Amino acid sequence: MPPVTKNLIIINLLMYLGKVVAMRYGIDFDDLLGLHFFLASDFKLYQLFTYMFVHGGLEHIFFNMFAVWMFGRIMERVMGSQRFLFYYIVCGLGAGLLQEGVQYIQYVYQGLNAYESVNLDGYIVPMETYLNRWTTVGASGAVYGVLLSFGMTFPNERMFIIPIPFPIKAKWFVIGYAIIELMSALGNPGDGIAHMAHLGGMLFGLALILYWRKHPGDHDRFYGGSGNGFGGFGGYDNYFTRYEDVTDGDRQKDGIFTRLKQWFTTLRTNLAQRGRRKPKMEVHMGGSKHSDDMEWNRQQKERDEEIDRILAKVKQGGYDSLSKEEKRKLFDASAR
Repeated sequence: MPPVTKNLIIINLLMYLGKVVAMRYGIDFDDLLGLHFFLASDFKLYQLFTYMFVHGGLEHIFFNMFAVWMFGRIMERVMGSQRFLFYYIVCGLGAGLLQEGVQYIQYVYQGLNAYESVNLDGYIVPMETYLNRWTTVGASGAVYGVLLSFGMTFPNERMFIIPIPFPIKAKWFVIGYAIIELMSALGNPGDGIAHMAHLGGMLFGLALILYWRKHPGDHDRFYGGSGNGFGGFGGYDNYFTRYEDVTDGDRQKDGIFTRLKQWFTTLRTNLAQRGRRKPKMEVHMGGSKHSDDMEWNRQQKERDEEIDRILAKVKQGGYDSLSKEEKRKLFDASAR
């Protein structure tokens, strides 16, 4: 599992365990770290960040972390760890901001600023207490952003969704989820689920991906230049310019990941076939031809070992981790 995905899951699980333990001592994580309405007395600016690591219950955290594991690990390998973490946090922050905006619209629309208290099922609750109850928790906004990025990256990937008895493409899965959330927000706003926060994560994720694709050079400058593997910039450099497969009539153009995968598959096949071909040797007892053949076999074995080492380095750190000499050797091997 890539490091950011793994650590996000660990942090959320630790926060949930901490919440369970803290409740035994009368400490409410939802109240301290959950996102309050910005006009409430309990609102703190840091809650825009901390709320996405606090969950309401076991079912809540299970489905969110399952989605992070299922889709996040794929997108982290595509984007690179730093960029994926930035994307995840931006989606979470965007979800919180949109939720705050929707709550403010509700506050103004209901005219709550004109009242000092609210009648809740026969109980008179001071307005300050009532506003402090508007609390949002959970990583769902960030998760929906990750789900959107998967749908945009692999739009034609087929998925089995229980209880649907047939596979559906990822793009329709994402669009369907967005429509369900929008209809739920408009039709049942008081169900205790922050539907607009979910949509906020998707909207901010969409805006960020579109910006990256329109300005492909900005992310290099933002992250301090290109790196390799999960620890650096990672991912594929031109992912945000053109990644997904695009259908043009009856012909489907391959995205960069598909072309890169095909190139390595072809290279691996050529190397395997070359390894199976035994050189024709002529053995002349007492002459120098036998020693020449042995020397050729020794050199060939060294070249094969060197290519295997280079391929292992590509698998671990990406093609950009190779030196110019290693790239030349790999190119020469693929051309044979």
